[in-house]
Amino acid sequence: MRYEKGRKDASRQRIMDVATERFRSDGIAASGIAGIMGEAGLTNGAFYPHFPSKAALVRESVAAALEAQAIQIQEALAAGGLSMAINAYLSAEHRDNPGKGCASAALLPEIAREPVETRQVYAEHLLKLVRPVAAELAAELTPDARDPDSVAFGVFATLIGTLELSRAVNGTELSDRILEAGAAAAKALLQPRENDKPEERKPS
Repeated sequence: MRYEKGRKDASRQRIMDVATERFRSDGIAASGIAGIMGEAGLTNGAFYPHFPSKAALVRESVAAALEAQAIQIQEALAAGGLSMAINAYLSAEHRDNPGKGCASAALLPEIAREPVETRQVYAEHLLKLVRPVAAELAAELTPDARDPDSVAFGVFATLIGTLELSRAVNGTELSDRILEAGAAAAKALLQPRENDKPEERKPS
């Protein structure tokens, strides 16, 4: 019995691994169950003992991809801070490998069309991505500065949009320029603005 449970768990993980990569590389609509199961080395009939529907597989795959990304962000922050994390995200390597990269940049238009349960799962995991960045910002900004959560959301929106644009024109000189411009824009959001700085008190 233990062997059977272990084998079932292993099969389920293979399906998840294949689906998580294929959804990001090919898109949700273009990735059929038959293709996913074939790549996982399983028959179509073996799908439903693990997942009640493709929507359920999408939901779990998106959650798994975002959980892995949250760990990567924390590691990047620990290794080199926000600037290094931005450089890693907007790298040519990340642009050229969507199947192993950011699920948001690869799937946002399709996630927006998924059932509300999937969008809720995405929202919960998005917060897990944003919070470490907001915490890093909170340690750097002055107490009367901008809300760290708002700045973090702005950084993420800039990064995701930049990566999507660079992929849309990949193979042209414009793609690299977009990556560079997006990185500069994201880093500019991290800098204190004039109204973030405490007012200097004049001697009485």
